[in-house]
Amino acid sequence: MPKMKTNAAAKKRFSFTGTGRIKRKHAYHSHILTKKTTKQKRNLTHSGLVDPADEVRVKMLLVK
Repeated sequence: MPKMKTNAAAKKRFSFTGTGRIKRKHAYHSHILTKKTTKQKRNLTHSGLVDPADEVRVKMLLVK
């Protein structure tokens, strides 16, 4: 049976923390920023963690 390939799109979007959780970026911070408040844009710059309910699916894409 061949090896599973890592999903290239997921590889670019997610990374692992030291404890094994999965980091992600926030959406809505790439364009149409003029109508968003400064506070909203500032809060979108921080990275978040993938919800535990979705971690299994993301790990399958990353073959971990």
